[in-house]
Amino acid sequence: MKKMCETKEKLLQVGFDLIWDSSYGSVSVDDICKRAGINKGSFYHFFPSKADLVVEAYQEYWKEKKPAMDCIFSPQVPPLERIQGMCRYIYTVQKEKAEKYGHVCGCPYASVGSEVATVDEKIRAKSEHLMSSSAKYIESAVADAIREGSVTVKDPLAAAQTLGSLICGMLVEARVQNDLKILEGLEATIMNFLGAKTVAA
Repeated sequence: MKKMCETKEKLLQVGFDLIWDSSYGSVSVDDICKRAGINKGSFYHFFPSKADLVVEAYQEYWKEKKPAMDCIFSPQVPPLERIQGMCRYIYTVQKEKAEKYGHVCGCPYASVGSEVATVDEKIRAKSEHLMSSSAKYIESAVADAIREGSVTVKDPLAAAQTLGSLICGMLVEARVQNDLKILEGLEATIMNFLGAKTVAA
């Protein structure tokens, strides 16, 4: 039983990493099995298709990422510091991936979601759901910042939606240009949009 769990976990991790590194279309089931050192029969024992693996791998990645998000967006942290922490977390993750793969990887949800949105509803829906989950953290922080008077925006939901699009766009641009420097401006761009009056160093 333990070996089966380890096999599934390895397939999920390898599949997620390979697809995030390149693209959904360019990675085959054979590629995933070869990298994982697992036979194809074992793959199909756990996953009916590559799409099913991606959906589950996305969920697993979110579960791994969520404790960090909960810490960054703790209600005990001042709201603008939460947003600042998110920007720094995004940059750190992208820097680590760039060092590992040799290029900027961008957002895994947006990259694969946009690639297959019109042809695979399961992946599209999972991408949308997880991107919305991230946006809820931002919305809560913006709402608290509005209440304390540290920003000039008035609608936390609208602001969170705009910031989600802004972050996504900058991650896409960083991936396309293969340039992490683009993300160095993320924090300042977001604070400017919010009309932040003060921000921690």
